[in-house]
Amino acid sequence: MSDDVVLRPMRWWDIEQAALVDAELFGRDAWSVETFWAELGRPETRAYVVAEADGDLVGYAGVMCVGPTADVQTIAVARSAWGAGTGRALLDVLVDVAHGRGAHELLLEVRADNERAVDLYRRRGFERVALRRGYYENENGDAVIMRLRPLDEEPASD
Repeated sequence: MSDDVVLRPMRWWDIEQAALVDAELFGRDAWSVETFWAELGRPETRAYVVAEADGDLVGYAGVMCVGPTADVQTIAVARSAWGAGTGRALLDVLVDVAHGRGAHELLLEVRADNERAVDLYRRRGFERVALRRGYYENENGDAVIMRLRPLDEEPASD
């Protein structure tokens, strides 16, 4: 990750920028501002982090932790920051948070045709466990379900 990128907890004032990045990346499947507000309003089970460079939000990620299984709610990096390791850094924070909250495994859904993301998750140690056809209803896209367990091991090196 670039030295000028800072990771920090997401706050309410980040929601507008996060929603803009989400819309740019995910189109009709993007989260609404209200969805971001609802997620931030559940700190007992949710944790969100942003990546910031020169005052601009360039990425964000969130995890839901309930019991031994945690779920990645979202992870996104603005196109302008692709290839700098920001996605990997955000994902590592989610793994650490899930482990710290007592989870033993971390699940996520990713568009089957999002090769960049699938490759990132595989390199981090996630395994494919299922395919959900038509999961992304607005774009009629399939989702690959991936799992990382156990969470207490060191990340795989690139």
